[in-house]
Amino acid sequence: MASYNKLLHAVFLLLLVLSFVAQTSGESEAGAAAPPQCGSESGGGCHNKAHALKLKIIAIGSILVMSMIGVCLPIFSRVVPALQPDRDLFALVKAFASGVILATGYMHVMPDSFDCLRSPCLPINPWHKFPFTTFVAMLSAILTLMVDSFSMSYYKKKSSQLIVEPSERVKNETGGLENIGHCHTNVAVGLDEKGSQLLRYRVVAQVLELGIVVHSVVIGLSMGASDNPCTIRPLVAAICFHQLFEGMGLGGCILQAEYGNKIKAIMVFFFSVTTPFGIVLGIGLSNVYSENSPTALIVVGLLNASSAGLLNYMALVDLLGSDFMGPKLQGNVKLQIWAYIAVLLGVGGMSLMAKWA
Repeated sequence: MASYNKLLHAVFLLLLVLSFVAQTSGESEAGAAAPPQCGSESGGGCHNKAHALKLKIIAIGSILVMSMIGVCLPIFSRVVPALQPDRDLFALVKAFASGVILATGYMHVMPDSFDCLRSPCLPINPWHKFPFTTFVAMLSAILTLMVDSFSMSYYKKKSSQLIVEPSERVKNETGGLENIGHCHTNVAVGLDEKGSQLLRYRVVAQVLELGIVVHSVVIGLSMGASDNPCTIRPLVAAICFHQLFEGMGLGGCILQAEYGNKIKAIMVFFFSVTTPFGIVLGIGLSNVYSENSPTALIVVGLLNASSAGLLNYMALVDLLGSDFMGPKLQGNVKLQIWAYIAVLLGVGGMSLMAKWA
């Protein structure tokens, strides 16, 4: 897991550098060639920096608390028998949270990318002549599939080598007794299947958190740099709702991955502080940040597009597809129907939030 921690640190540093480049170069690029409103944030009749700062401070605390509650609920569900992973209620809660993640990709992150990359502040050629949002989202989904595939291939190759060696040793020590060799092989195959499923849960949890980290920093950065209370006020409620149920989806994946307490704490920490970190970063850079500058629009738009592709793939394939095609829901039609209802409720609630955020 040391490589995973290094990867998260690298993502934070990359986002920090990209944000700084986008913000410091934005003013120089929003010159005469761009429309008058480009390169500066238009506050309209609702521009109050002092009031906006108060709302941002409230947002930092409330979003941090809701994020921690959401991601920790499934992890501590072992003390509540009804919420353990083998119970029906856990399947319904996870289906609802997966619906929230799916709607986040389609209804929030991807439309934001379209808005950025189709902005009138960008040159018509090439940004208005090619669908960069869907292209980058597609590539992101394929890259996520590659991570899934190569991780499983690497594990199976490594585990098969570990299984063959003990089997041969047992066979030699027992003089080639078939019964003992056969028994050992069956145990090894059972352990291999369990290990493969555990690895898949761990890959899902890590990749899902990576996608959430990217778009959460972008959301926090935009809020922190805004001085428009009329924009921030509804965003606080929408993001709290989003973080609560998205955290429940991630927390369920972390629980199924059976990590140790240290890794669980690290993943909970990164999920919980990412959006508040983005808000603080936006506040610190608000004097030089221009959300309508060409560089900022391109960087944020491409990050959102890649995050949307990742989240959509994870929600449909690794979360919903895996659960609905699994033996638990396939063997219980009634539970499957209720799970679909839970998904639709999650999708509907998050889609409704798109009206304000």
